[in-house]
Amino acid sequence: MEIKERISKLRDLMEKHKIEAYIVPSADPHLSEYVGEHFKARAWISGFTGSAGTVVFTKHKAGLWTDGRYYIQAEKQLQDSGIELFKAAEIGTPTYTQWLKEELKEGETVGFDGMLFSASAAEKLEKELQSKEIKINSTLDLISPIWIDRPEVPSDEVFIHDTKYCGLSREEKLNKVREVMKNLGGNYYLLSSLDDICWLFNIRGNDIPNNPFIISYSLVGEKEAFIFVDKNKVNANVEQELMRAGVIVKEYEEVYSFLKAIEDTASVIIDYNNVNYSLVSSVNEDAKKINEPNLTTMIKAIKSQVEVENMKEAYIKDGAALVRLFKWVKENTGTITEVDVVKKAEELRRTEPLCLGPSFDSIACYRENAAMMHYNPYNEEIPVTLEKQGFFLLDSGGQYLKGTTDITRTIVLGDLTEEEKRDFTLVLKSVIALSTAKFLYGTTGSNLDILARKPLWDEGLDYKCGTGHGIGFLGSVHEMPQRFSQVPNNIKLEKGMVITIEPGVYKEGRHGVRTENTVIVAEGEKTEFGQFMYFEDLCYVPIDLGAVVKEMLTDFEINWLNNYHKKVYELLSPQLDEQCKEWLLEETRAI
Repeated sequence: MEIKERISKLRDLMEKHKIEAYIVPSADPHLSEYVGEHFKARAWISGFTGSAGTVVFTKHKAGLWTDGRYYIQAEKQLQDSGIELFKAAEIGTPTYTQWLKEELKEGETVGFDGMLFSASAAEKLEKELQSKEIKINSTLDLISPIWIDRPEVPSDEVFIHDTKYCGLSREEKLNKVREVMKNLGGNYYLLSSLDDICWLFNIRGNDIPNNPFIISYSLVGEKEAFIFVDKNKVNANVEQELMRAGVIVKEYEEVYSFLKAIEDTASVIIDYNNVNYSLVSSVNEDAKKINEPNLTTMIKAIKSQVEVENMKEAYIKDGAALVRLFKWVKENTGTITEVDVVKKAEELRRTEPLCLGPSFDSIACYRENAAMMHYNPYNEEIPVTLEKQGFFLLDSGGQYLKGTTDITRTIVLGDLTEEEKRDFTLVLKSVIALSTAKFLYGTTGSNLDILARKPLWDEGLDYKCGTGHGIGFLGSVHEMPQRFSQVPNNIKLEKGMVITIEPGVYKEGRHGVRTENTVIVAEGEKTEFGQFMYFEDLCYVPIDLGAVVKEMLTDFEINWLNNYHKKVYELLSPQLDEQCKEWLLEETRAI
């Protein structure tokens, strides 16, 4: 079925249900960042395959809202679909709510599936539309009836994540959560986000590609906890492990009746930003609802010492795999494609027994394709061959029992322009500026974001995205709440938080450059003015010296690069054969 035919069938259903507009977000019922194939409704109905975006249909118009990572990709994929692209981050672009208010008449109705909207988003939408007396209908799933060959949800079994990897037992984690519940006056804590549930119970699954999660809900009580999941995925050994910690396994769909049956006098803690509207609406209306951010999010973000040490080992294994990969790429340039590199990266990572696979779909892009921040080489009808000229960018990572990795390198395949070398060196200066920051405790990522942007801003350059994000532990490659971004946030950078530093330059039709390192927040000296903090490098992969303009670097930056490369060789060479060691020695030479 072509995109236009799908949209036509959707509009037929809109007519049948007497609604004048319909919203399709990117979410699943757990509001996950990355969703399984079964839940990719927005991609199916619009043809736009990026991970973030919302598409809205009226009887005669349609619009897709996405962020700066996907502008170029969206323009290509929406061609001839009849869907207009709205660049959400640009000044003057209306939100889809504002657009709906312009397009619809008073008294008309907007429909959506309440399972795919957070409670806060649905309530905000309803409030904003009320000013024009536009009604909402949150009970409509109009995609399932027309998506005839919709993929099934995977049925792989749940497995236990051993405490020798993650450090804390599920009992210890539940105790931490219950302490916070008690302080907030909650009898129950409703949890819907998959990474939080898997972290809390030390379980993992395979329901979402590259994300080791299991489709489930959880309700934590004062003495017992409940997990709602397809019980066919939970074998007897796993269920016994959970029961020993007071965790009772129930069927996935039971969550709605269970929430309705909560006692009238109970207080339920719910994060309205992370639990879907339909689920919140199912809670006994007489019970008290306490709207608080996920209690697990901050606990999970601060890695235990066991997690930190294991992540260091995971990054060494990952770095060694990338050294083998980049050597292979440079030796085979002219005969291999972007897709070949993605496959080879996974193959090399999986030689490590503790690797479960990629942590996200690799962004492998040659030359101008790298200007698309989240380019997918599989979207090309004819695979793109890497030639002996210009840049190749690879943003990739692995899921290991010892942690999750995320690294980007831009490597030189042949002759470069002066502009390419300049942009590469400016991005390197940005990485160094933020990586070497020393800051007082209490500082947030938004306070420090300018350090990475300044070398680029000084030259009239910028990148239309954040500078870095948290990383989970055998979890989400984009973990909240810490981040480097111009968008203000109040999350203090705490000792043990893991976060990426990934500035870039993206020039449509020419090239893209990104260098991404991952760091751990560490405690430095304490003075009369307070506790100072710094970043400890976590990932060690060579930065291609063939694109570095030494004259653009200060003595401090040259010393940083040389010391970094010395550490790269020390850590990775024991993992490599002699040929790779020789190659790495040259790649990490002092300048």
